[in-house]
Formats: sequence, C-alpha cells, structure tokens
Amino acid sequence: MKKLADVLKDWEAVIGLEVHTELTTLQTKMFCNCRLSHDDPPNTNVCPVCLGMPGALPVPNRKAIQSIVMAGLATNCEIQKHSMFYRKHYFYPDMSKNFQTTQGPVAFCMHGHLNLEVSGAGAAERPSWENLASDGKTPIRRRSADSSYVAPIRILRIHMEEDAAKMVHVGGEEGRITEATESLIDYNRCGTPLIELVTEPDLRTPEEARLFMEKLRQTFLTLGISDCSMESGSMRCDGNISLRRRGETRLGTKTELKNINSFKSLHDGLEYEILRQAEVLEEGGVVYQETRHWEPSRRHTVVMRVKETADDYRLFPDPDLAPFDLSDEFIEECRQRIPELPDAKRDRYVEKFGLKRDDASQIAGDPVWADFFERAVKVGGEKAAAQLGKVLCNDLAGWLRAHSASLADEPVSPEQVAGLAALLACDQIPSSKAGEVLDLMAKSGKAAEVVVDEQGMRQVSDATALEPIVDEVLACCPDQVAQYKGGSKKVLGYLVGQCMKASKGKGNPKLFNQLLRARLH
Repeated sequence: MKKLADVLKDWEAVIGLEVHTELTTLQTKMFCNCRLSHDDPPNTNVCPVCLGMPGALPVPNRKAIQSIVMAGLATNCEIQKHSMFYRKHYFYPDMSKNFQTTQGPVAFCMHGHLNLEVSGAGAAERPSWENLASDGKTPIRRRSADSSYVAPIRILRIHMEEDAAKMVHVGGEEGRITEATESLIDYNRCGTPLIELVTEPDLRTPEEARLFMEKLRQTFLTLGISDCSMESGSMRCDGNISLRRRGETRLGTKTELKNINSFKSLHDGLEYEILRQAEVLEEGGVVYQETRHWEPSRRHTVVMRVKETADDYRLFPDPDLAPFDLSDEFIEECRQRIPELPDAKRDRYVEKFGLKRDDASQIAGDPVWADFFERAVKVGGEKAAAQLGKVLCNDLAGWLRAHSASLADEPVSPEQVAGLAALLACDQIPSSKAGEVLDLMAKSGKAAEVVVDEQGMRQVSDATALEPIVDEVLACCPDQVAQYKGGSKKVLGYLVGQCMKASKGKGNPKLFNQLLRARLH
C-alpha cells in the first residue's frame, strides 16, 4: 500500500463519526429503575422493562434527558422542544426484546458544531493547499509557523437511545468476535442511557477524527455526564469513510468501522481504510457499503456484514412512549448546570496565568487536572501559575506515566506540587531532580522543601559562592578557554560540566553558564 500522504494528494477522504457515550454518572437506566453498574455480577441488574417482557411500560429518565440537553448546549446544538422515541428493530442476542428504543429523525439536539484545532504533525495530514472547510465556504486559515489550522465540524444531531447488552467473546486472539469460539451475554448494560452524536461528513483526515473524539471526551467529562472510558466501552465510536477524487463533489461509497474503542485505533483504522479503498479503486475494483472491523494486532480491517439501511431497521414511533416536550424552563435549568467548558478554561489559563497554550489545553481538557491545578494555584499564588503548569504537564505527567498512577488518586497533593514548582522557579533545585522529589514526596507525604533539604538537593545560586569555582575551572582548562575564544562556543558545555563536578552537583548550572560567559568575554 501507498503512504497516507501520497494517497491524499489524489484522493479526498470524507469521514463522519457516530460517537456513543453511556451516561455512567446516573444511578438508574433509561426507562426503568434498574441500577447502573458495570461491576456487578452478570445479569443481576435486569427487570421486565429493560428485558422487554410483555406488559412492561417504560418511563423516561428525567436526569438522562437533562444530560443530553446539556451535551447539546455544550456543542452549540439547537434544542428541539418536541421529539419522539422510536423502535429500531434488529434481531441480535444483545437486545432481548429485538428492538432498541431510540429517537427518530428529530432528536433532542440538532445542528450543532465544534471548532477543531489541528496542530503539530497531525496538521500535515491535510494538504496545505486545502483552504476551505467541508462546506466549501468557510476558510481554513493556517498559521505559517507550524501549519496548524482550525476546522469547523458540523454536528447533525445528538439523540438518546438505550444501550444493548454486553457481549463477551471467548477464545481467539484478543477475545474478538471474528475468531471467538463462543459468546456470553451480560444484560446488565441493556437499557443503559446512551447518547449518540452524529457528525456531518466534515472530517478529512484520521488525525481530525482522533482530535474530535478527544475534544468530545473532554467536553463530556467536564459536564460530568459520563466517565467516557473507552477501555470499558462507555465511550466508543463508529467511523464512516469514503473516498473521492480531488475536485469531485459526488460522495463515494462508504464503509463503516464499528465499535472503535481507543483514539489510536480510530486513527489507525481510518488510515488503513483510506489506503485500502484507494488501492481497490485504483485497481479498477469496487468499494462496497459494508461494516468492517479493525484488528489492531494485524493492523487491518475485516468484513463483518453488509451495512444496514434505515429500512432494514423498520423504524416506527414507540407506542409505549408519548411524544416528548421540553419546556423553556427545563432547557434553561440545563443551561445553568453547564460549568466552564474546556476551550473557555484554556483561554482563561493563557490570559490570566500566562500558561503556554499547549499546557493550558492539556490541563483544561480534564476536570481532574483542572481542579488539581486550581487548588495548587491557590497555594502557590497566581504569579507562580505558569511554572506550575509546566510542572504538571512535564514533570508530574511523566512521573504518573512512569508509575502507572492516576492523578485522581492524588499520590501527591496540590500543596506538595506547588512547593516543587516554587523551588524550580527560583532555581533551588535542578529540573533533573523533579522526578526524584516527586518520588520522595509520594512515599513520605512530606513537603517539597523538607524533602529537598533532607536529601541535600538544594543547589547553590549565590554568585559570590560560585565565582571561585569558575575561576578555578578556567585556570585548569586553558585549552578549552582558547577554543572558546577561537569561536568554538560548544566547549562552554564542557566547562559548565567541570564547574558542576567541582561543586559536587550543588551549583546552579544556569548561573555557572552566565558566570563563564562573563569571564570569557
């Protein structure tokens, strides 16, 4: 197969997403009082309603509808005051009643949008000469420095439906359906309130799709409507993709990648499908409308089934559920419950605290990190916020990854991290010691200053104390001094190293650098 960059020179990828998110922060299911839980023994949280027994009548969960309206408002959707529930029929073991209660053409939330910021290596996936968004009107402006751009992504709708049961595939590689020897069914998940967000086909690269999912996850986490765990399946995604020649307006035949459960799989699966479809079309073959499955270990997609159409589902209004009307008061109540969203929080961190935009985005995108940061700022003060942001995004994030730890468990406190940031800001310890200090703080529970002093890590930043060491090193290194004065500036690193050695690692390397430059000029 060709490389992605080569394919996208001749072909335009047209991508739309269907993102399914369980409302895991609720206590009960969508249409009954069964408890929501992924951890209980299989098939213990079920009742006649969620199993579809004859005579059982569903009742909509008000808090679930409140959650979806909040999701719609946060994604700039138009909230529809009048909508209906429908029955979508399909015959599969994960739905015991052989239909799924969902919404029809008019959903609670319609016609929204999110602006997608694409930067770094991912921005290069979209050809630089593309200057219009998918609507053919909105300009895509790239920053000359890094070719980053902002692409508007339209949202067709966000509708409510109930989740199906969980199928556990036993046997075969990775426990996936394609090679399973048997499948088990846990109906605990059946009837879980689920929102499905459907985009317009506005995405053009695998990276845009990945970033859109990340942004959506950040938004829903901030709203507090779901844990958005892709590992456990509470957030998953279907990707619809087709190709067309550059310059054409007619859409090609699309395939669907079903139940993608990680950001990497979404990117890699879409990339593979772009390459596969391009190869088929360039060889004179036909792309069929079908549902495909991404196999990460083999890095390819396989056919699951021919893609269903709306007619196959035999959609009709649910006779057990009356048309649903939302009042202005209810919508306003939902609006008031929406907290500061990630984009607004990021901009505030940049403007108020002076954080780098990337650091601000990383912190603001996760409510746990944002809360930790703001508590640390209260301790360390707003003037130290920028340094604190660096510590969180670099030192603390790296330390958590190395220890397979989560910030939600607070292995170190905001007060401890604020103290570490203060020491780094005034060059009391070298940045290389940050991880060691975090280790010791986590084990002992002691403050950063206490740990540093106990371990003798505090570096000397007094010029008067360091000047004799600089003079001694220069006297012992006449060859290097001559090289520096001859134009070889790289030798300065060697001289700094000799100063650090002479000070037994206690001297401030930045100050040594400054003093050496002053002496050598």
